[in-house]
Amino acid sequence: YAQMVCGLCQRHEVLRVGTVFSSGLLRVIRFLQLNWKELATDIEAGALSPRVTDVSVREAVAGILRPDPELAQFVRDECCNDDWAGIVRRIWPNTKYLNVIVTGAMAQYVPALEYYAGGLPLVSISYASSECYFGINLQPLCNPTDVSYTIMPNMAYFEFLPVDDATTGEVVAPEGDAARLVDLARVEAGREYEVVITTYAGLNRYRVGDVLRVAGYHNAAA
Repeated sequence: YAQMVCGLCQRHEVLRVGTVFSSGLLRVIRFLQLNWKELATDIEAGALSPRVTDVSVREAVAGILRPDPELAQFVRDECCNDDWAGIVRRIWPNTKYLNVIVTGAMAQYVPALEYYAGGLPLVSISYASSECYFGINLQPLCNPTDVSYTIMPNMAYFEFLPVDDATTGEVVAPEGDAARLVDLARVEAGREYEVVITTYAGLNRYRVGDVLRVAGYHNAAA
């Protein structure tokens, strides 16, 4: 709530709108849909809602929030009807792009994001999960359907289980599947693999569940 208040108060300073996953950004927009009346009231009064109880947060927002009836009316006018097409660009007019992951399970949210984006490009910069970051998109302005990621071997240790050899289970056993694991340097273009990670945080040969198709190589990186 405090972040949204600040984002509205500083709406002309926002150059990028995003979350790690597309679903998260849609939740942000849904939050605005549900709370715009209270947000506008706070902006008009220049005082943060009592729902925010953390003292340090209230003090931080107090440095930004000032009575602004004109902005409050703008928020009401933009949010009071059912037309939310292009709402991101309308609320934050200087936004250059939406920064969200739009691949894999997040691809289903692309139409909704495009509806709210108002023509802003969807930039899927990185490939990440709750376990770790995997890689980056070296062509960030490409169409969401054309996104591919270059795996960064310094983010974790990556191994790959050919899909036609994969069996069920989350952790690769010392025998069996482990014998079929392929290092990053030995994956084959055009083939599909289930990614297996060993992370700095302590996951050891953990099967994330993602299946990747090798699009090619960038120099020596897949």
